[in-house]
Amino acid sequence: MEGLEEVPFEGHPLGQRIYENVSKEAWKMWVEHMKMLMNEYRLNLGTQEAQEFIIQQMEQYFFGEGAALPPDYKPPQQK
Repeated sequence: MEGLEEVPFEGHPLGQRIYENVSKEAWKMWVEHMKMLMNEYRLNLGTQEAQEFIIQQMEQYFFGEGAALPPDYKPPQQK
């Protein structure tokens, strides 16, 4: 599959690892998952805590056992 065009989170070791191992399609799936996390947890990415949480979730999503869904998450209804 086609790889990413640039390193996400340049300067962070995880960004380089993602660039070398993750496809564009997988990255798009992560972005949607990240949006859900941001909304469900009401994250403000301007804070260090939120940034660390997202990086931790990203590492789990791509290289761990997968990122867990929030405890009370209910997927949107299909139209």
